[in-house]
Amino acid sequence: MDYQQLFEGLKELLGLAPEAKLQAAYQYGVQADELAQLVIKKIKTATTSAYDLYEKDEPLPQVGAYDLILDSRDRPVALIQVDQVQIVPYLEVDEEHAFREGEGDRTLAYWRRVHDAFFKGDYALAGKVFDPQTAKMVLEKFHLVAVI
Repeated sequence: MDYQQLFEGLKELLGLAPEAKLQAAYQYGVQADELAQLVIKKIKTATTSAYDLYEKDEPLPQVGAYDLILDSRDRPVALIQVDQVQIVPYLEVDEEHAFREGEGDRTLAYWRRVHDAFFKGDYALAGKVFDPQTAKMVLEKFHLVAVI
C-alpha cells in the first residue's frame, strides 16, 4: 500500500494543511491490533520508543507531524498527530505517561513490567543490553485525527 498517497487523500478529505507531512506508518509490535484499537477509542494517547536504538541519521518524531497507525496486517486504521516529544531517562517515565499509553490497568507498575520485558528484547535484537538505569526513552503524546 502507498501510505503517502493515502495520506494525500486524507489531507484533502479532512481539510489538513497542504504542507502537512506524513512522518511514519507503523504498528505497535506484537499487540498491533489491540493497541491500534486503544488509539481508535482514544484511550492510548502516548507511546514510547528507545532513544538508544535510533540510528545516527534517523530523525526523531516531530511535533505537528502525522502518523498512520497500522493493524497487524499493515493496514492503516488511524491517523494521529504528534503533540509533544520528550527524551527522558527510562526511570523518569511517570504515572501520567503510563496512564496515557492506555495499556493494562494503566498504572506505572504495569507499564514498567511490560516495557522492561519489551525493551530487553528490543535491545537484544539490536545487539545491545537494556539497562533501566541508563536507557533513554522518546516519549510521544498524540491525538487521534481520524479513524480510517
